[in-house]
Amino acid sequence: MPIKLPNELPAVSVLEKENIFVMTERRAITQDIRPLKILILNLMPTKVDTETQLSRVLGNTPLQVEIELLHTKTHKSKHVSEEHLLSFYKTFDDVKERYFDGMIITGAPVEHMPFEEVGYWPELAEILEWTKTHVHSTLHICWAAQAGMYYHYGIDKHPTEEKFSGIYPHHVDYKRSILFRGFDDVFYVPQSRHTTVYREEIERVPELRILASSDITGVYAVTTKGGKQVFITGHSEYDADTLEKEYLRDKKAGLNPNLPYNYYPNDDETQRPVITWRAHSTLLFTNWLNYFVYQTTPYDIDKISTTQEKEIHDSLRASE
Repeated sequence: MPIKLPNELPAVSVLEKENIFVMTERRAITQDIRPLKILILNLMPTKVDTETQLSRVLGNTPLQVEIELLHTKTHKSKHVSEEHLLSFYKTFDDVKERYFDGMIITGAPVEHMPFEEVGYWPELAEILEWTKTHVHSTLHICWAAQAGMYYHYGIDKHPTEEKFSGIYPHHVDYKRSILFRGFDDVFYVPQSRHTTVYREEIERVPELRILASSDITGVYAVTTKGGKQVFITGHSEYDADTLEKEYLRDKKAGLNPNLPYNYYPNDDETQRPVITWRAHSTLLFTNWLNYFVYQTTPYDIDKISTTQEKEIHDSLRASE
């Protein structure tokens, strides 16, 4: 089944060229089916790129997915037009009375700042609290994973000696995890961050379980035991050239960045990067949509906040 996107969203033309089945709003209204309603809070400055990346990984499943885009009203984006935001994005006030099968909260380039000093932190905190009663399963990416673990469980982030930038080998820690069903013993993930979370601090929280990690970059995937909250510290959704764009940007700014790890063939930045992570990226999002959203979300989406939904999550936890 296809992913449903707004008619004129730039991602539509990009994904159609990649032979990914996209359904526009005009065609979707002719189908008698309840699609999964997925809300994406896009905190990345490169909003159009991120829209396309997430639409790509969400669109390669047998499920019909209807995406809505959200941005913070307390922060004015400098890298996307006001027209684009008005055309395709909503604010929290527009959706806070509604319920969603799933939600994705993206990373953001604010990791050097304490959480409370981020300008939109009060708004994000309100959204994070709201997800507990209005979203069946929320997937947090990179900085959002750190922000979510901090807000919900008091786990702080810590600076790394050097920026993690590159394609790093990872492995599954919890072998029974259905989020990583079908994964190889070693899989690769793009990482791009200056901070990390410590395994020992996560392990002190009984509600959380570490699912996967890297010997180099540390914890990668964490969930609550019923899958209501999923925290992913890397950028599995990245395009082939995303790390290159970040590297060249930092280089131009005089930051003297290290060459992204395991990214360019023979560490030669004149060569085109080879994608080694897309299959596992697609599988990660497919598993999340299938096992943590589609298989367990109530058919009546308004029941997401009820005891019935808690029983569904408890049954999923028992199956792991």
